[in-house]
Amino acid sequence: MWNEPTGTELRRLPRLYETDGTSLEDKVIGMHFFLGACDWYAVEYSPADRVFFGYANLGNDRCAEWGYFSLDELVSLRTRQGFEVDRDLHWTPTKARYVDRMR
Repeated sequence: MWNEPTGTELRRLPRLYETDGTSLEDKVIGMHFFLGACDWYAVEYSPADRVFFGYANLGNDRCAEWGYFSLDELVSLRTRQGFEVDRDLHWTPTKARYVDRMR
């Protein structure tokens, strides 16, 4: 994975279930990962399990959904051409309602 987040960066995200009382549109997307037309938006993180809660769009807006995804799986993803998942280093934490790919 290009630009894998550090432990310090991951600790800035709320722990799993900490934002349960927040509506989906008001959840703050703390990290953005991408590969081609695929995007993963991380809201919460479990350091013990290395799992995020967030929103995944794998190139089809109608099938995109909120759920859980693994940091280890993101790290291991590679295309046949050798491309890897990248973390958006220019991402500014923002509410889901303002992210175009999530509307």
